[in-house]
Amino acid sequence: MADTFRSSIPIPVFRGENYDFWSIKMKTYFCAQDLWDIVNNGYSIPNDISTLSAVQKKELKENQQKDSQALLALQISLAAEYFPRIMGAKTAKEAWDKLQEEFQGNEKVRATRLQTLRRKFENLKMLDSETAKDYYSRVNEVVNQLRAYGENFPESKIVSKILITCTEKYDPIIAAIEESKDIEKLI
Repeated sequence: MADTFRSSIPIPVFRGENYDFWSIKMKTYFCAQDLWDIVNNGYSIPNDISTLSAVQKKELKENQQKDSQALLALQISLAAEYFPRIMGAKTAKEAWDKLQEEFQGNEKVRATRLQTLRRKFENLKMLDSETAKDYYSRVNEVVNQLRAYGENFPESKIVSKILITCTEKYDPIIAAIEESKDIEKLI
């Protein structure tokens, strides 16, 4: 049953755009296949396998199998022009890390991108011509990008941001919400 399940789930394809979205989908795919730990943390191969117990050998073989499945999934998930970037990778972790480094950047690049997104979030204001739904979508898009970079972003901060930055035409609604002190229900 598990093998049938694995083969029936389509693997998201990365074509060079929206790496953050693709990586989230791949992480979910790996979690569904019980492969995420191998991709994220890798596994170690002892120098001398002959000293391993039968249980340790079995665990090593299972880890190697999972790693091969994850590496294959990564290879399949890349459009042909991006496959050469990981074709030399021996493990799924190595391939995953190479893709992350290239398309999301190193720690310094990610920190800079996070700072840019934080600034973008802080500067968001509702436009006069914008509906509440459209504004929420714009705010949520920035928040999702922040979260994709690992930022812990509480819902209460989003609600506060929206209530503070709505246009004047929403003042009576915001006043009613604040007066009822029922902001927690919005979260």
